[in-house]
Amino acid sequence: MQQNQHLELGRINCLLVDRHTPHGIFLKAVDEKDVLLPQAYVTDAMQEDTLLEVFLYTDSEDRLIATTLKPKAMLDEYALFEVVDVAPFGAFVNWGLAKDLFVPNMFQKEKFKIGDKRFLKVVYDEKTHRLVGTEKLGNFFDKRPKGLAPNKEVKILIIAKTPLGFKCIVEDKYEGLIYHNEIFEKIEIGSERKAFVKNVRKDGCIDLSLQAGGAKQKDASNEKILSLLKQNGGIMPYNYKSDPELIKNVFGLSKKAYKRSLTALQESGAIEIKESGIYLKS
Repeated sequence: MQQNQHLELGRINCLLVDRHTPHGIFLKAVDEKDVLLPQAYVTDAMQEDTLLEVFLYTDSEDRLIATTLKPKAMLDEYALFEVVDVAPFGAFVNWGLAKDLFVPNMFQKEKFKIGDKRFLKVVYDEKTHRLVGTEKLGNFFDKRPKGLAPNKEVKILIIAKTPLGFKCIVEDKYEGLIYHNEIFEKIEIGSERKAFVKNVRKDGCIDLSLQAGGAKQKDASNEKILSLLKQNGGIMPYNYKSDPELIKNVFGLSKKAYKRSLTALQESGAIEIKESGIYLKS
């Protein structure tokens, strides 16, 4: 571990244990600036002149404070938070620390209610000089995606459900969308997964698919059906006539992709299809 040159709000800091007090221990950076780690987080192993990793945020009186706890999200990171309290001037969400994260009214898209789950970004508020959450993410996305050709595999984070589909953060910096009519499996807000680029629009938003295009998609669909057959003893009660919604729920595939894979697998001799179902051939 290398000692921080300066104290950094909203991030994990590696600091030197400087001195013990009745209220806790003071930790310092290379520039000699120090911060208190309250007694509640102090252990016998925290001896003077040893390095310690802590997260820095502000307490209820807006003083810089250290904790050994790690929040759900740090500065410039995203996470799904639960609303635990509301007030006329904003709301508070649980982010895993002693003090809840504040979300001002101006940073809410819709009025927060206790028990809501909201997807937020942790940001630094220039006016109050403290960390807050914001639900308004549009200004944080890079509108000029680079190196994202069709069928490229990307990392995504599902952040919201819209009338068109599910909005995503792509590669931690771009905005993407998976359309409802192209989703054949259950997805949840806050989940991370892989997706594939379909198209990069002129407005910088990226159309995405959970299935690879072309030959990759066919291979993946074939493998999914074979895997499910093996998990179910080599027999499943479906065929070409099965209901599209049932196929979507069981196989996570569109009816078109499902029928294409059945044909390919049958022609290769991997399966046999009867009125009573699909049979895995040994």
